[in-house]
Amino acid sequence: MAAVVQWTGREAALLGKATRLPIRVYAEKLGVDPKTVTRWRKQGSTLKVQPETAEILDRFKATCDPEVLEVFYASLGNSAVVEGEVGSSPALGPASVVSHKFIPVYIGDAVSLISGDPCQDGPAKLGHRAASALHPDSESTSQLHLYDCGVAIFHLVQRRKVETLGDLAVWRYRSYLTDLGWADGRIRELLAAVAGQRGELKPPTYVLSAYLLEDSPWQGTNLDTAMQLLTTPSVLVDRQRPEETVRLGDDVERALFSDGFEHSDVVDFSSQAIALGLAGWSGVAYHPLSPERALPMENIVALELDVQALWCLSSYVLDEIEEGRDPVMPKEFGWRFLRGALTRLTAARPQETAQHQLMREAVLTTSRLPDRLRTAQEVLRDADM
Repeated sequence: MAAVVQWTGREAALLGKATRLPIRVYAEKLGVDPKTVTRWRKQGSTLKVQPETAEILDRFKATCDPEVLEVFYASLGNSAVVEGEVGSSPALGPASVVSHKFIPVYIGDAVSLISGDPCQDGPAKLGHRAASALHPDSESTSQLHLYDCGVAIFHLVQRRKVETLGDLAVWRYRSYLTDLGWADGRIRELLAAVAGQRGELKPPTYVLSAYLLEDSPWQGTNLDTAMQLLTTPSVLVDRQRPEETVRLGDDVERALFSDGFEHSDVVDFSSQAIALGLAGWSGVAYHPLSPERALPMENIVALELDVQALWCLSSYVLDEIEEGRDPVMPKEFGWRFLRGALTRLTAARPQETAQHQLMREAVLTTSRLPDRLRTAQEVLRDADM
């Protein structure tokens, strides 16, 4: 295993990939601009690293764990890892994707009036039930998860065969608005049926997505780029008029593939030769390379359900305070409840695999849920709740 590295953009980019750090974090650790890391990825071995930067890279490499160095040195002999398809005309599709959408809404005590079957607890150990929720799309499967803490979450599963990732992005944003309206109407119908007319109900305002990429034409760098685009679909569309979102076109998508797109805020939780996984603000993208060893998608879904339930609950608390009102909620779901849920989400488990731990940490980092829960805890503690 070589100890001395002749640093070009390619080697510098490969070291970052081996650490699985987002561009922004890798750049911070090196003390360089994130745009420099992006140039390393785009220009590869044609970019000669300055001597002072090479020294920084040598020092950083010396601090890396043996597992990271093993991946790094192995990738040095694989020219396709960074540069393989750059300058080619990569395929844009087709691809088979299973889309998971999560649409939460806070309904408070009324959640207990809606019937459902008990569910196995997720990682945060939040008691909840589930009931079927008929969606207008006959090819969709949907459930309504009813959390004891007052949150209802619609979970939609929709299989898509798309010619390009831009087509998938357009579908996501257009169906986003439709599904928000459907979820709002459905929860109001249910509440009217079990509780009669009730006070004003805030509508759901957010849809989180998680994509399971099943089949695709991509390999190497193109597959990495495809996963990035699944996690950050906004770069493929024009959303000036949300109800009429349009795809930017083949030329834009091909350019992103050819240049090797990577978003600085996306967190990588891939496992070498097992699965590719990315988490971002818009959700998760996951692609098993070795299905028998990869995480079941059910693990990602279980975590996202609990994360969205706690995000929705904490949003209710903070919104009420911002509007000059005290939150109205049972004391058993006050600050101690939030503290316990956060501890369960962030603490490592003895039986947890490395894949599962990486996935959990990536989702919590990109959702920014821990900071939000801590703020909500302080508010409720001050209000003696």
